[in-house]
Amino acid sequence: MTSETASITVHASQFPENVQRGLREGLRARRIAPKYLYESRQQARKWLALHEAFSPSRTDPEASAIYDRSFAAAAGVMGQNAARLIGLGCGGGQKEARLLGLLAQKVNELSYTPCDGSLALLLASVREAQTAAPGAPCHPLLCDLGAAEDWAEVFDQLDPRMAQRLYTFFGMIPNFEPDDALRRLAALLRPGDLLLLSANLAPGPDYAAGVRRVFPGYDNRETRDWLMAFVTDLGIEPDDGAVEFSIEEAAGLRRIAADFRFLRNRSLMVDGERFDFGRGELLRLFFSYRYTPERAGRLLRAWQVEVLDQWITPSEEEGVFLCRKSAG
Repeated sequence: MTSETASITVHASQFPENVQRGLREGLRARRIAPKYLYESRQQARKWLALHEAFSPSRTDPEASAIYDRSFAAAAGVMGQNAARLIGLGCGGGQKEARLLGLLAQKVNELSYTPCDGSLALLLASVREAQTAAPGAPCHPLLCDLGAAEDWAEVFDQLDPRMAQRLYTFFGMIPNFEPDDALRRLAALLRPGDLLLLSANLAPGPDYAAGVRRVFPGYDNRETRDWLMAFVTDLGIEPDDGAVEFSIEEAAGLRRIAADFRFLRNRSLMVDGERFDFGRGELLRLFFSYRYTPERAGRLLRAWQVEVLDQWITPSEEEGVFLCRKSAG
């Protein structure tokens, strides 16, 4: 890979026929998989703008600081020989690039696999990596992590060596059903591998009140603009309805959800299939679970994943956890 070219491995989950089938299935079920919100360049641009405006890692210096502390801690326990950084759902790759630059100062043989379902974001992450660690081989993977069930096999094929691996899972666990995410992560981890994951948290001693407190970070113009980019790409007109936000309970947790409510009847044709939406009907676009450090720790332990250390912002709205597979 050079600064002028990028060779990308494409997982079957991102083959066109599978992408289109997944979209049709989501429309039938009235629940859209997260990857469809990031696919186009316009969607990626709007998401990056939203991320810049509301993500604690971009707006809160203390949030950026906890990531830097977690990066230093992870690098401190990594070996000095062969190592691979794997960014699961890397997005634009800014955090992974900071970690990659730190690892490059310690590891003799370092490589990087950014992984995302958005080609636009994946290419942005490649550029970030080239700047942070110009000499590190980069092997980007275009993959729908929500649909792919063979995470472990894919990464073994990409890197058959027994290099120590450090996985990142930043900003991803809130958008997965909790057990689904941890089942897949637990299957990835081998002895000696490390995992850095972040979780959106509900601040304060009252969990429900904490979720209400962070609600405005979702119910805002920037988030609506991002979600409406997908809606209008489908052929839905802006005045066909509106995006609504709510707080709901699921899997013993609370999550913030966004739905498009149709205010009038609308029919769509997608790949030759007709979808009819009635007035008042909801199309689920997005959800984000909010955790507490204690709830996140219990979930990890239930899947035999041990928390080595954790860093929580003073606002208690974001946490980073350094993990490995439990020995027992």
